[in-house]
Amino acid sequence: MSKARLSVYLDHDIMQALAIWADRRGQSRSLIAEAAIASFLSPDGDERREAAMAKRIDRLDRKVARLERDLGIGVEMIALFVRFWLTSTPPPPESERAALRRLGGDRYDAFIEALGRRLASEARVRQEISEDKLASPE
Repeated sequence: MSKARLSVYLDHDIMQALAIWADRRGQSRSLIAEAAIASFLSPDGDERREAAMAKRIDRLDRKVARLERDLGIGVEMIALFVRFWLTSTPPPPESERAALRRLGGDRYDAFIEALGRRLASEARVRQEISEDKLASPE
């Protein structure tokens, strides 16, 4: 089968990428360019791209579903803890409430500051629990 000659002008960056790709594959630049043009002109090219996009979207959908599940678990855990704490902790005497409010405000501020530091350091409790479980002898 004879081939027709085609001269093409490419940007320097594209030419360099083509050369690197061809060298890495041990193929000629002409063969790589021919395959790329054939793929671009192929009637099923759109179908392949659509299938690849559908696969990526499905993967993202599964990740979002896991995130929703994990978020639901976290919210339910916090709600259950708050309910347990509120039902099991007796209210303080009226005479101590003002001092406890101040102390609670100070403790809340310290909590928010510690949370900010922790989020900035990217340390997560979930990771610590996994590490503690791996390190503890059973």
